[in-house]
Amino acid sequence: MSIEAVRKQELIKEYRTSDNDTGSPQVQIAILSERISNLSSHMQTHKKDVHSRCGLLQMVANRRKLLDYLKSKDEAEYQRIIKALGIRR
Repeated sequence: MSIEAVRKQELIKEYRTSDNDTGSPQVQIAILSERISNLSSHMQTHKKDVHSRCGLLQMVANRRKLLDYLKSKDEAEYQRIIKALGIRR
């Protein structure tokens, strides 16, 4: 499920690294986490929605790759982002 433009802008402002940043790993992880949360609640009510389930699994894998990249580049930022978003490891 997509997120509202206003919520997306809030996430970008909260997790950006500079004023013009919209695509850093931190921002991408935050946006993906929001979409995963929305889609997870959708999946609880629509258990047989196979296409959405496939998309959810792809988003989780993509977030995992971004988290692995961030961990290899900046361990402290990785720890901060998983704590801020409440992602367990």
